[in-house]
Amino acid sequence: MIKYKLICKSCKISFDSWFASSSEYEKLKKKKFLTCHNCNSQNVEKTLMAPKLMNKTSKEEFKNLSPSKISKKIKEYQKFVSDNFEFVGDNFAYEARSIHYSNKKKDKGIYGTASRDEIKELKDEGIDAETIPWVDDKSN
Repeated sequence: MIKYKLICKSCKISFDSWFASSSEYEKLKKKKFLTCHNCNSQNVEKTLMAPKLMNKTSKEEFKNLSPSKISKKIKEYQKFVSDNFEFVGDNFAYEARSIHYSNKKKDKGIYGTASRDEIKELKDEGIDAETIPWVDDKSN
């Protein structure tokens, strides 16, 4: 997943948005699916983003993160992923290959379970795949 800072050239508002990959951003832009949430204009562009570097202060903040805060942040990411991507379970590697090689059109990106070796193989084949932490909610 990748986060871009976007700017509306019509109303000049800037906002962040997450994409499955940089190529996914380009596909959405080409199909005119990117719109400003403020004025509904399709005149939306990526802006330059500086990488977030860790300095001494941010290292201290990182050290002070409690497990519950980390778990909460991971759960926020999980919610975003489950709301915006299709769950394919243990078939992730198979589904990723079928989309990549057959140019199968998908309305949503996919997520699921894959081993480290499967992710490495996908990347070696030029298929964009990432590993993200996942926390099972056992506090029911």
